[in-house]
Amino acid sequence: MAKSSSEPRGRVKKWLVRGLKIGLVGAVSAIVAVVVAVVIAYQSLPDYDSLKSSPNGQMIRVHAADGSVIVSLGPSFGRWLSYDQIPTVMVDAMVSTEDKRYYLHPGVDPIGMARAAWVALERRGSGRRWQGASTITQQVTRNIFLNNSYSWGRKVREMVLALALERKFSKRQILELYLNKVYFGGGAYGIDAASRKFFGHPATGLDLPEAAIIAGLVKAPSSYSPTADADAAIGRAGVVLELMEENGKISASERASAHLEDVKMAPEPPQNSVRYFTDWALPQLDTLVDEPNEPLEVYTTIDLGMQKAATAAVQANVSNGMQGALVSLDRDGAVRAMVGGLDYVTSNYNRATTATRQPGSAWKIFVYMAALEAGYTPDTGVTDSAVDINGWKPRNSNGRYSGDIDIRTAFAYSVNTVAAKLGVEVGFPTIADMARRFGITTPINTHPSMVLGTSDVRLIDMTRAFASIARKGVAVTPYGITKVTTADGRVLYEHQDDTSRVLVAPWVAAGMTDLMQTAVSTGTGKAAQIGRPVAGKTGTTNSGKDGWFLGFSSGITTGVWVGRDDAKPVPALYGGRAPARAFADYMKVAVANRPVEQFETQVTLPEWQLEPDEEAYYGQPDAGTEGGMMVDENGLPIERGQQQQQQQQGDGDQQQPDDGDQAAPNPADRPQPPRLDQQWIDNVLGRNRQPQRQPQH
Repeated sequence: MAKSSSEPRGRVKKWLVRGLKIGLVGAVSAIVAVVVAVVIAYQSLPDYDSLKSSPNGQMIRVHAADGSVIVSLGPSFGRWLSYDQIPTVMVDAMVSTEDKRYYLHPGVDPIGMARAAWVALERRGSGRRWQGASTITQQVTRNIFLNNSYSWGRKVREMVLALALERKFSKRQILELYLNKVYFGGGAYGIDAASRKFFGHPATGLDLPEAAIIAGLVKAPSSYSPTADADAAIGRAGVVLELMEENGKISASERASAHLEDVKMAPEPPQNSVRYFTDWALPQLDTLVDEPNEPLEVYTTIDLGMQKAATAAVQANVSNGMQGALVSLDRDGAVRAMVGGLDYVTSNYNRATTATRQPGSAWKIFVYMAALEAGYTPDTGVTDSAVDINGWKPRNSNGRYSGDIDIRTAFAYSVNTVAAKLGVEVGFPTIADMARRFGITTPINTHPSMVLGTSDVRLIDMTRAFASIARKGVAVTPYGITKVTTADGRVLYEHQDDTSRVLVAPWVAAGMTDLMQTAVSTGTGKAAQIGRPVAGKTGTTNSGKDGWFLGFSSGITTGVWVGRDDAKPVPALYGGRAPARAFADYMKVAVANRPVEQFETQVTLPEWQLEPDEEAYYGQPDAGTEGGMMVDENGLPIERGQQQQQQQQGDGDQQQPDDGDQAAPNPADRPQPPRLDQQWIDNVLGRNRQPQRQPQH
């Protein structure tokens, strides 16, 4: 019986010994396999500089004219900070939160793995997520070499790479990689990008509360983002401070003095209308700088206050079913505001820089500049009468003709027949050349009707042309980028103003300004008045498909377009209405803090409207009244007797009939009244002017 009972015990002992041998062999084999895998992984790891490079894209932060960030594009990789540049509180907060035994383990934390395995057994079948046991080193390997999929194969590779990483690099180097590459939400990778995004300053200036908020983001960036849920971010940061105190990284008093609620968050940049500007400006970086990898700081010309005013002006003056656009340039071409449509979110098509539409009468600036350059002056006499150019018979908008007028009046009231006659005089190719000189980049036809603006143009090109006139004939090139630097401040590009290209003589630009100021003061652009000198021009196309107003004041040039994207006619759409009102609404804000600037040329303000009956304005001023009087060329009063005598002396060789034989006066023989032109104004004010240039035909 004793023998039979000892046999089972011997078999059990035998199997135990065999099991131990198998286990020992298996363990040794596993260790050897891990060592071999780690050695292979070690040999395949790239050097440290290669690990630092970011394969995820380039960050671009765009600044407004005041330096504030208006948009961040691409994955945000801030400036790379070496371990010595990283604040100690940031390192301590991250280690306490993510891996408190970081300095003790070889890359994999056995205690953490055992705890995770126990939790996994407890939660088996519950559907709840297992507790993570990844060390900081494992997170680095996952971010650089692997992905976030949950599988045993990925976990084994992660541990092998972590062990190899710890063999090849120091703890400080791994921490440096981690803190510069970990994702914090909102597109921000690394503590410097996170600090700039959430607090508006580099990570080198992080204090304890800010470091606690950033460290708390790693667990769930979307849930604890300060910009999405400030209360959740502060609550999570409080947990980080507790962990730092437990690990001896801060004292109880330091924790108590860390007032998380006092942390100032950086405001979220605007994302709507300003994107029209960034979409136009940022592609220019390819020609300005050659830096494909480093984060870029792009400083632009956009003025957020003016941009807000521009958006409000367009939206307030554009009705349903229509669209509007606005471009505003400073005197050197800096784009201060750009609105490409009513709403960027619903339509990112930029009507200010991409759309081509007919400018209507706004095109006449090129016609009149060509005439001025050919020898005409604002006071040169022209005739508003029917015209026929090879079968083309343009008519005026009021359907009437005003007879003899001057260039200034013809422009102020946008007389089509005079523009057509000037086109014949100076030549249509000459007008096209003038438009090319002033920056029109779209095709230009040279048919006679081109003088009325039948060639499609872009709003930004037309605004550029008006800005060049405002600059006294010196070329203006719109630009949006003033400077480009790297994240550490190294300057890659800086804009330089070019004043070398003169498009027309200063006196031509001055004459054009004179004409445009009259158009605003008493002509078709009255709605654009803002209480200070403004020079501008309206534009309206046939059937009311497009309405334009472009003009300048106090160094700011602004162009406005209103119409429909499908080019359907809009009832009552005129350049002197909605576009001019939008111009005025915007410019009142844009120039509010600028000194009033008088134009170099004195404007002549005609006090009459174009009518076929000249007598309505040049008849006897005292008709039906007693005691009325006239004034002479010096502004002195004339007695009635003198007045009649001067009228009789209109033709010195003409013999006047006797009173008894006097018949009704013949209108053809009646002396012509004086013309209210610049010479008349000069005589009244006692000015001495140089003789006017005569047209050279």
